[in-house]
Amino acid sequence: MPTVPSFPRHSARTQGFTLGVPRTFTITPDGRTVLFLRSASGTDRSNALWRWDVTTGAEAQVADPGALLVDDEVSDEEQARRERSRERATGITGYATDATGTHVAFTLSGKLFHADLGTGAVQQLPAREPVADPRPDPHGRWIAYLSGGALRLIGTDGSGDRALAEPGNATTTWGAAEFIAAEEMARYRGYWWSPEGTAVLAAHVDEEPVQHWYLADPADPARPPRELRYPAAGTANAEVGLAVLGVDTAPVEVRWDRGSHPYLVTAHWTHHGPPLIAVQSRDQREQLVLAVDPATGGTREVHRDTDEHWIEIKPGWPAWHPGGDLVRIGVDGDSYRLFVGDAPWTPEGLQVRSIVDVGEDVLITASADDPAEIHLYRCGADGAERLSTEPGVHGATRAGGTLLHAHSGLDSQHTRFQVTDGHRALGEISSHPEDPSIVPNVRLLRLGERRLRTALLLPRDHTPDDGPLPVLLDPYGGPQAQRVLARRQGFLTSQWFADQGYAVVVVDGRGMTGRGPSWDRAISGDLAEPPLQDQVDALHALAEQHPEIDLGRVAIRGWSFGGYLAALAVLRRPDVFHAAIAGAPVTDWRLYDTHYTERYLGDPARNPEAYAASSLADDAAGLRRPLLLLHGTVDDNVFPAHSLRLSAALQAAARPHTMLSLPGVSHMPTDETTSENLLLIQVEFLRAALGGERRGQP
Repeated sequence: MPTVPSFPRHSARTQGFTLGVPRTFTITPDGRTVLFLRSASGTDRSNALWRWDVTTGAEAQVADPGALLVDDEVSDEEQARRERSRERATGITGYATDATGTHVAFTLSGKLFHADLGTGAVQQLPAREPVADPRPDPHGRWIAYLSGGALRLIGTDGSGDRALAEPGNATTTWGAAEFIAAEEMARYRGYWWSPEGTAVLAAHVDEEPVQHWYLADPADPARPPRELRYPAAGTANAEVGLAVLGVDTAPVEVRWDRGSHPYLVTAHWTHHGPPLIAVQSRDQREQLVLAVDPATGGTREVHRDTDEHWIEIKPGWPAWHPGGDLVRIGVDGDSYRLFVGDAPWTPEGLQVRSIVDVGEDVLITASADDPAEIHLYRCGADGAERLSTEPGVHGATRAGGTLLHAHSGLDSQHTRFQVTDGHRALGEISSHPEDPSIVPNVRLLRLGERRLRTALLLPRDHTPDDGPLPVLLDPYGGPQAQRVLARRQGFLTSQWFADQGYAVVVVDGRGMTGRGPSWDRAISGDLAEPPLQDQVDALHALAEQHPEIDLGRVAIRGWSFGGYLAALAVLRRPDVFHAAIAGAPVTDWRLYDTHYTERYLGDPARNPEAYAASSLADDAAGLRRPLLLLHGTVDDNVFPAHSLRLSAALQAAARPHTMLSLPGVSHMPTDETTSENLLLIQVEFLRAALGGERRGQP
């Protein structure tokens, strides 16, 4: 019998049981083919490109990185892109197609590849290296790509390689998303083809105003520090503009008031209308949708949103409806609603999360009365119809009358990917992840007067006769990154901690997405008190219902915002929390980036009190509980300075604590050994601080 690895090693080896799972779906406009990426098995990190025939249900491999004989070497630019998108896989990590889905472009080791689905041929093109973000034009004649700061063009037959736009100096780039766009706006691209394939709407970015920061790995003293441009709160951002670059015509600069609306949120260009761009003010309280005249570069206002706090960015809008109206997601009362023109197409109380596809109808994802459930809705002028029926989390891709429907739930081991014609099932895309040895013993609850959505996980073999359990809170706790969702995959690591002898509690508090605008904005001006109080309130409400939890032994762990929240908890509420594990915590919000931090706390020059109240160094002298700080030495998102400065403040106050540096690790560990051992170290820290007894599989 093969040896079953421990859960920490198994989880690390399979990247949280995500390897072997299909992803990055594209349906060809005729609805006949589904393209996707997938690795060969649940332990294979290298993605290949696949196609699935809608008529026959047969799948075939389009491009195999191994067969192309390319070493997976990653340029610094590509590595930065993967950090921003939290990409952990190798092989083919992204691709783009022309309008027909016949021509596909992708990169391997900075080299450009073209796949012709009509002939089955896959070839490397002689593009300038390293290549990033290649995208065929809608008619499949050209492939635009990025290299060395330039936006370049090459024929799909490999001919005519040339620059469409080149950087004027070392601080400028064409066609790439700047750090803020990729990290905080989920805009990972910086150029868009015209529907005719005759021009590209391209961003040009100048980082010269952005301050220099330096990141050195102490574990590698021979390696020079990396010089980075990091826009910390209150400092200058990169300057972002746009131009229409004709394939055979002169460039045309796009004009809008970049002084009042410097953030480029997104762009959209289809046959249904002129190019659209969404731009935000620096304080994010105003967002404009502008239509662009490609011939002159002039813009006209199509829509304006204002908010006393901030405009929330939602995926999929703005877009044109085939009838010529603007499709958008807007705040109406306490709901995020879908609007087509001035008419709402969703009812009050349905919280729209994203626009999936715009046709005569509009396909969206949304949550109704339960933020833990995300469902698919088809919307028209006469209202919204829910398409997904099973409980859980649903997503989709749609084109040409074909729908790829992804569903995961608490009762299913893995996500299923079903192909339908909108009414009947046509087949299923196969998935090959490893089966985890753990089945979460999870209950989803609503706790306290704010009905905080909470997950409780107990040891699998726990009985009431076993006595009270020490408690481990395991939140993210900040905006956006929702943890309490009705799907099994999100609770595997939490269940492993529970099986070590803990009652594990996951709480989504104020600011977390899915419950409407007023809930999102309840953290405005204060990132400390509301998130922390919600953890405390949920814990106490849970104790009233579940006597098996021991409020005399409570720990909290988290990463990124969750790490901040964990450190905050033991510093400010030692009466409740008896130990904390803080991974990559933001400890001083003046050291975090502009778009995220200023959204919630404003300008540090105008609102220094909010930054002081939400940061941690001034609380160092109050530490009375065990605290474990974990931080990667080359983290370029939450810089190591955060943990180092908190540690220095704790040392200055003579407060004992533990700090563990992770050599060569950026914001999220990807190495198998490091990922495994991080879990083992944490559970040993908890045993020393709270007690606990290992149960079940280690």
